[in-house]
This record gives sequence, structure tokens and C-alpha cells, in this order.
Amino acid sequence: MNVFRGYRHLLLAPECALTIGNFDGVHRGHQAMLALLKSEAQHRGLPSCVMTFEPHPRDCFAALARKPELAPPRIATLRDKLTELARCGIDQCVVLPFDTRLSAQTPQTFIDDVLLRGLKARYVLVGDDFRFGAKRAGDYAMLDAAGQTAGFDVARMNSYEVQSTRVSSSTVRQALAAGDMAQAASLLGRPYSISGHVVHGRKLGRDLGFRTLNLRFAHSRPAASGIFVARVHGLADQGLPGVASLGVRPTIDANDINGGRVLLETHCLEWPGSLGPEGAYGKIVRVELLHKLHDELKYDGLDALQKGIAKDCDDARAFFAAMHGETARQTTRDRI
Repeated sequence: MNVFRGYRHLLLAPECALTIGNFDGVHRGHQAMLALLKSEAQHRGLPSCVMTFEPHPRDCFAALARKPELAPPRIATLRDKLTELARCGIDQCVVLPFDTRLSAQTPQTFIDDVLLRGLKARYVLVGDDFRFGAKRAGDYAMLDAAGQTAGFDVARMNSYEVQSTRVSSSTVRQALAAGDMAQAASLLGRPYSISGHVVHGRKLGRDLGFRTLNLRFAHSRPAASGIFVARVHGLADQGLPGVASLGVRPTIDANDINGGRVLLETHCLEWPGSLGPEGAYGKIVRVELLHKLHDELKYDGLDALQKGIAKDCDDARAFFAAMHGETARQTTRDRI
């Protein structure tokens, strides 16, 4: 998948079939829309194109209002969003920086400048609640009328439901906030995961006897937080069982090397000997959060923290043992 920052690129396809949205999480509703987009693009002989925004528009408005609490918790990093869009078979993605200039565009200017002159869209697919332009004044009816005038097709996709639940980024956020990782996985169509480069940290984990892989989460408000049973991909042929902490580490000094930023720290219960003690740094790994053990806790000192981590590791091993036992029973039933 080709990725472009902005839409004024000579390498962009001369025409495209387009959908527009934030696509935070690329959940099953998004996936259904992307499948329809891909089908319509192939039918028309056009490349499929997703236009998305970074930062999230509500992040921009929250910053302008100086009310960070108005920004939505972030499900996925930009890296993970682009990875999932590519897995859905999208040909190109245009990432628009959402700022005051873009937010002030009238709906007609957005249609003329971005959709027609910038992307030369011949087919535009949107969701049933799609709004665009300054003060969200543009809607599907306006876009459809513009398409009839300018000669591009417009289609609208209704909500997607799983077990009578409307799938949306909001429902995914609610599941993650509640620590219901099974529900989140059902809405996403896959276990919830975060990927990134393994970075150096304070090295406190190794001093405590629990070496960790550190990934930074760029957004200040992740949709999930706490201590999780995890599985790590990217270091071995198969996923490695682990226990992960996603948050701001309340027991640790906020002025340490991570500066109080959100960090995903994962301790692998099984460490590949071939990596050696330093072999993971710089590698891109993906950490699946399978089951929430508890919220972040503030321990009374490092000894208590060490004991807490040891218990979390024991609980994670018990989770995997139970899961493997259920898998074995299911295999036996299948054979019968």
C-alpha cells in the first residue's frame, strides 16, 4: 500500500475509488466498508484509496479548546492503522494533517479542492453518519448532489452489527475501557494489539528480575490501560506468552527516562535464547493484549512492585494453561 502525507503528490493515481474516515482501530465495520470499496474499485478499474486524518479531528478541537479530556481515547497508533488498512488490500492511503486550516474549509471547497482536484475521485463511499467541512455542515445529501453535478458516484454504507451491537470505534473504546478484551476482539475481528519499535528504557525491569520490551504509545490517552496477559509477535517463529503493562507506571518517578509518557512494557515468560539479552532493541514487535488482569497499581516501593509483577506472571501462566487445556479439549471433541 502506498502512503502519502497530503494529497498533492505526482505519484498519486490519476483517479481513484475513495472512502474517508478516521478508521481508529479498523474494526469489523471498517473492514466491511473497505471490502465494499475494494470491490467497487476493481469493478471500475480504479485503485482503492482511503483518506484518513492525523491527528484525530477531535484531538485538534480539544487542543484548541485547551480541554485535553475532550479528545477521544486512541485505539490504535498511526502505524497500526496503516498496517490494518494494508491487510485489507487497500492500494493507497492519504493521511491529511488535521489542523485549523482544514477544519475551516467549507464543504464545497473540500469537494472541489480535495476530492476533485486533489484526488480525482470517481467513486466515494461514506458511512451513514458522515459529515464534512467547517462546522460539519456537509452531509451525504450534499455530497451526492455534488457527485451528480461533477460526475462522480457516491454511495453510503449502513451501520455494521455484530450480535445486535453496532460496531463503531466508540463501542471498541467502551470494551477496552471496561477491560473486556474478548468483546474488543469480537468487534475488531482480531485480538487487540499494539506494535512498535522496542526502545531502551530505565532498565529497571532487569534489576527486578523481569526484563521488559518497551514500546511507546504516542497518544496520551490510550483506549486500554492496566496489566494484561499478552502474546508477543516478531521475536520468534511463534508468539511468545507474556504479561504487559500499558500506562504511565504510577510506582515509578514521572521524571524518569520516559518522562511520564504512556508506555507498553511487556515481560516475555519465555525468552528466545538466540536473541541474547540485548537482541530485541530496535526490532518491530506486535503485542496482543488477550486478557486484563487488573488496573495499574501504585505499589509501596520496588519490593512490593517486584512481588506484584511475580503474581501477574503467575496469573498469566495460569491463563495460558487454561487456554491450552480448552484448546486440547476442543481438538479431542473435533476428532470424535
